[in-house]
Amino acid sequence: MSENVRGAETAESPAVAESPVPVELGRVRQLWHLLEPLHAVLYYAPEVFEEAAALGYDTGERWPSYFPLRAAPLGPVGSERVTSAFYSFSPRMVAEHMDSAWSVASPDAVLEARLRGMDRAYRAIFGDRVDSPELAEAAALARRAAEAVNTAGRPLAAANAELAWPAEPHLQLWQAATILREHRGDGHLAALLVAGLDPVESLVSFAAIGAASVQRFESRGWSPEEWAAARGRLVARGVMDDRGTATRAGRDLRQEVEHRTDQLASAPWQFLGRADTDRLADLLGEFWVAVLGSGLLPSESTLGIGKV
Repeated sequence: MSENVRGAETAESPAVAESPVPVELGRVRQLWHLLEPLHAVLYYAPEVFEEAAALGYDTGERWPSYFPLRAAPLGPVGSERVTSAFYSFSPRMVAEHMDSAWSVASPDAVLEARLRGMDRAYRAIFGDRVDSPELAEAAALARRAAEAVNTAGRPLAAANAELAWPAEPHLQLWQAATILREHRGDGHLAALLVAGLDPVESLVSFAAIGAASVQRFESRGWSPEEWAAARGRLVARGVMDDRGTATRAGRDLRQEVEHRTDQLASAPWQFLGRADTDRLADLLGEFWVAVLGSGLLPSESTLGIGKV
């Protein structure tokens, strides 16, 4: 459990002061690129779908299990709080999947199922490497970073940080990746709010810089009318043109969002220090390759990894 529910993360905080050589923001972003796929297996692995189906969730498509799997650390919350925490999904889409989610299975049952599923999924993906000293070292380093996160104002990071740590190193690696991913994500939402981008505008503006196709972003449940209205607001604001392409001001705005997100995500890595952060990046490489090589993850992501 994280003990870091304090104020805002600043250069004067004790966590940052422990790292005499700062970790560059480029490395912070690289660690996100390396850890995100390790977390995201949860939403695509057949082993997790099997566990979700055994609880009673429809696994014919991704979303009926995605929402309870991701929201379970928050407890038996309703769709409004999940919409708030997830931000870019249409409230209608969240309600469709969350209004009955906890009548299928309790959050505790879902948490147990997702660990069982990830245990099986990682064993299938990594094979003998699941018990390797390299994975154990990576898990220990990632856990140290995850335990250093400041969870103030970060509901999904806090909820995951409050969970007990599993005993097995490969599951510790997954849980650390999840805490760090949600910590970054919570900070990203703060950056979007500061930039004045509401949930649907955040997607429209991201599509406008080519982060992913409009079709990929449409999977978040917004109607054509809502998408068009958001586009109109962004055109009036001068961050998009009539063709749906970002203007220079729009590109600058999104670049500032990404820069601020990296800044807000940097504290755990500053705590870990440059040498250990570099070591973790090196260790994660083979496991990142294994996850990507599994073919489980989609080739295009709404997160814009590799494009922003």
